[in-house]
Amino acid sequence: MLKKLFIAFCISLLCLASLSAQTINLKIIETSDVHGAIFPYDLRNNRSTNSSLAQVTTYLKQERAEENQHVILLDNGDILQGDPVVYYYNFEKTDTIHIYADVMNYMQYDAATIGNHDIEPGHDVYDKFKLELDFPWMAANAVDNNTSDPYFKPYTLIEKDGIKIAVLGIITPAIPQWLPEQIWKGMHFEDMIESAQKWIKIIKQNEQPDLMIGLFHAGVDFTYNDQNENTYKNENASRLVAEKVPGFDIVFVGHDHTGWNFTTTNTNNDTVLILGTLAGARTITVANVEMEFDKTCRQWNKEKINGEVIQIKDFEPDKDFMNKFSLSFEEVKEYVERPIGYFEKTISSKESLFGPSEFVDLIHTIQLEISGADISFTAPLLFNAEIKEGNVFVRDMFNLYRYENLLYTMELSGKEIKDFLEYSYEGWFNQMKDENDHLLNFAKDDKGNIRYSERNQAPELKERFYNYESAAGINYTVDVSKRKGQRVSIKSLSDGSEFDLNKLYTVAINSYRGNGGGGHLTRGVGIKPEDIPQQIIQSTEKDLRYYLMKWIEKKHSIYPQLIGNWIVIPENWWEKGKAKDYKILFKN
Repeated sequence: MLKKLFIAFCISLLCLASLSAQTINLKIIETSDVHGAIFPYDLRNNRSTNSSLAQVTTYLKQERAEENQHVILLDNGDILQGDPVVYYYNFEKTDTIHIYADVMNYMQYDAATIGNHDIEPGHDVYDKFKLELDFPWMAANAVDNNTSDPYFKPYTLIEKDGIKIAVLGIITPAIPQWLPEQIWKGMHFEDMIESAQKWIKIIKQNEQPDLMIGLFHAGVDFTYNDQNENTYKNENASRLVAEKVPGFDIVFVGHDHTGWNFTTTNTNNDTVLILGTLAGARTITVANVEMEFDKTCRQWNKEKINGEVIQIKDFEPDKDFMNKFSLSFEEVKEYVERPIGYFEKTISSKESLFGPSEFVDLIHTIQLEISGADISFTAPLLFNAEIKEGNVFVRDMFNLYRYENLLYTMELSGKEIKDFLEYSYEGWFNQMKDENDHLLNFAKDDKGNIRYSERNQAPELKERFYNYESAAGINYTVDVSKRKGQRVSIKSLSDGSEFDLNKLYTVAINSYRGNGGGGHLTRGVGIKPEDIPQQIIQSTEKDLRYYLMKWIEKKHSIYPQLIGNWIVIPENWWEKGKAKDYKILFKN
């Protein structure tokens, strides 16, 4: 035994001492959370932008022209939602190759991982899309219920000059919390750590890669949404996988739109590089890897691995790219410029962050009419969107309603409705001490001061604004002087009839919230996730944006106005707190 150990030790010394005969440079590029930003143009707001795949292509051409390096291009999910161009090819023009598949093939992607917003359009869209790609679309932990095999490809092997690069794709397992089962029917989602442990063992045995990459559509912060490192099926477990599952050299992350470039260590004390992008093709990340071939040991050694973040605004759109896809762009532009109605006044989502607003109340009004429900729940889905007075176009619907949510009708008791709202306003409003205090529940540092984002220096809210749920169909007050759980007082239904905590009511609610997204139904009301489907009475077949559009087309002339069914008290505290916090958030 000692002799074998001595021989192995001597061989390892020879391997360390031997001179390399060959050095190969790899440049591994990640796009992630592009959300349909193919062109340098904002079709929602009819203006040019400075981030797009057209500009990423310019960078790619530059790097592919460099000698002595191999470029590998990866995408980390959330591509089929967020822009009218992908919506059009998801649901309107379905008799041809999807434009995003065409674009990715043109850009010569090597592999990609599917994101939760790629599942969101439904089976018809993503089942067709994966067949149109010239490269593997992966998610090892999205498992087919019938076969127990991954529904998408689990991993891929890329070879460059004899170097074997394995890429394992994993998706956030929290999808059942956000999306109705009909959208992901036939599969289930495994815990990321368990899936990574299983598949890295298979990959090492079968492929023996020289470089191991994780391409995970999940974020870095595993404490988000009151979770921790022991939370089973943690939404954002990318860092946990990097640290708890030995074998990864690089982990590309997505989903959190935050932007990352740092190293951590795993349980074997090996260094793992973690990289992640901002959303909308504003940045890409690059892992620069220097591989050196050891002739004595007949193996590739990883000499250097470092990361960088590239700002895409620094690159002009590629002319060949723009020419190739110009007809598709013009077709979608014509689609979004179709007028559907007329607004007699301008509405803004800004007001929705501070209390009742015409912006959110318009959605309430439409949801109640579409569903016939007693009560409506909704929240602003954009931080700073505006629909101007005058003609309203298809593009405006992407500002009025951001996501492709379905509309549910649920059955909730009066107490469950109150608890739902208490949870919402707990995260939304600060408990004010007096009229000079903050209205909004800002995130605070250790000294009690408002915390500002390191990335853009914007003030941070304790809860995401798209979780600021209000209600229509009931008359109620929110007392910001009171502590959590005691703020909401429901006076009556909006028709003047009694509101009974023990009575069951029908509630219009979007599918994200209705599946437990944001925790309103689970942590707030206390419904077990597995019991939520029992309280869903019906669902629309198409996304809510489609019905909003049809409603406006039918009415044609719309005068948005406050419903006037809820107020914040004490009102003078609310007015002063609102004015103060409006200046902090919007700098005016």
